Amino acid sequence: MKLLPLHALLATSFLFAPALRAQSTATAPAKPAPATPAAPKATPFPLPVQPPDVAAVKYDPKTGQPNTGFLASHERYVAIAKEGKTQLLFLGDSITAGWASKGKDVWAKAFTQWQPANFGIGGDRTQHVLWRIENGELDGIKPKAAVLMIGTNNASTDTAEGIAKGVTRIVETIRKKTPDTKILLLAVFPRGEKASPNPYRDKLGQVNAIIAKLADDKHVFYLDIGPKFLQPDGTLSKDIMPDSLHPNDAGYQIWADAITPKVTELMK
Repeated sequence: MKLLPLHALLATSFLFAPALRAQSTATAPAKPAPATPAAPKATPFPLPVQPPDVAAVKYDPKTGQPNTGFLASHERYVAIAKEGKTQLLFLGDSITAGWASKGKDVWAKAFTQWQPANFGIGGDRTQHVLWRIENGELDGIKPKAAVLMIGTNNASTDTAEGIAKGVTRIVETIRKKTPDTKILLLAVFPRGEKASPNPYRDKLGQVNAIIAKLADDKHVFYLDIGPKFLQPDGTLSKDIMPDSLHPNDAGYQIWADAITPKVTELMK
């Protein structure tokens, strides 16, 4: 057999090297693609914080959409207002809304002779009540009197001055939309079992001191019935407000007894 010269062998190796490299690349196992980072978990929708005196619809912080329960209650109240039958109107948050549950028997005995309507929604702040009355809940309705108590849900985030501004805007809006309606403005009820230390009580006391000045005793009448819920040492009894915030049936009886003389006067 004839041997190839050295230079021929080197040339042949160079010719076959690319093919060998290509074959090696083709048969080598592919490296796994880098893992795609997992999508971050959804976080609560960042909702804008509206000042207490600016009308705002209530949103669901989990979806960023308007709260369906709030809107359903609002639409129901708008329909009641359009009927034009209500002569005594209650406006407020869950404490007012409770007249329809824990306080329903007391309500039936104390107020039904005046064709009352309860426009309370749980969790409402001043800005929510303001939005509601600016968007239909006072349209078609001309009550002789309106009982307003609102502001406790603002206490965790807003200043006393800010909360009072919200209450003031509500009173002004009621006066504008139904100028013949007499407003019984209630001091925000005390909350928390102990009188001191109690930052909520302190702040709401400041709110009440400011909104008391809204009374002109012609169209707006201020009444602080908070002390009637308290023990002599300032304790808020769980026999009246089991959670130190919402009245039970005994608490609603105290409320009714405390305001009925003034309501009777305003309904004449």
